[in-house]
Amino acid sequence: MIPLPNNAEIFPDGESVARAAADRLVTLCVESKQERIAICLSGGSTPKRLYTLLGGPDYVGALPWDRLHWFFGDDRFVPWTDEASNMHMARVAFGDAPIPEGHLHGIPTDGTLDSAVSAYAATLSDFYGADSLDPARPLFDLVLLGLGEDGHTASLFPGKPAVNERESWVAAVPEAGLTPFVPRVTLTFPALASSRQLLVLVTGAGKRDPLARIAEGEDLPARHISSTGTLTWLLDRAAADFG
Repeated sequence: MIPLPNNAEIFPDGESVARAAADRLVTLCVESKQERIAICLSGGSTPKRLYTLLGGPDYVGALPWDRLHWFFGDDRFVPWTDEASNMHMARVAFGDAPIPEGHLHGIPTDGTLDSAVSAYAATLSDFYGADSLDPARPLFDLVLLGLGEDGHTASLFPGKPAVNERESWVAAVPEAGLTPFVPRVTLTFPALASSRQLLVLVTGAGKRDPLARIAEGEDLPARHISSTGTLTWLLDRAAADFG
């Protein structure tokens, strides 16, 4: 039996994983005394379902929307109107959720790739109030990540330079490791790790192979996911059944 990642919790299906993540966000908000709560969003089908839940009747009234600020762990360098955009996906999934103007911080996709990296790094540092990260004061209250079939997370792909970035908070990915092969902008491991809580949402049989490879010690990007706070893998049965 190949071991599961440390701090893994297994749920019956993707819907259960999405609801578990939603419940954790509600608990975080209830317990937080901060004026602003920073959430880092992920792309993917399970996060999309999570955002739909948050904007729906089961959760919309339980969240302090005026305190919540939403950021992105990565995005494709396409217009926000493009269906391949994580910003577009989040807007559609949140639906009529009462997100205040200026609280959904998308990664810029106009101009050049380098200017987008600089602009988003400035957005993060302005929000944080400093240019360097203090482990005692995380950048994010909650980070959501996923796992690609090649072992990538955010847009940190195997063999790409961004995987090794340890100084900058944001990095350009001129060539993605998977389709669609469009440039991307991604947060780096240090920025993602600057979190009070980090949840890795992994669902579907297609994720069995990368989970098994990570468990066997292969040096895939997702193996380097860490948090200055707590790190939890939320898996559904289809993904976890690789023993």
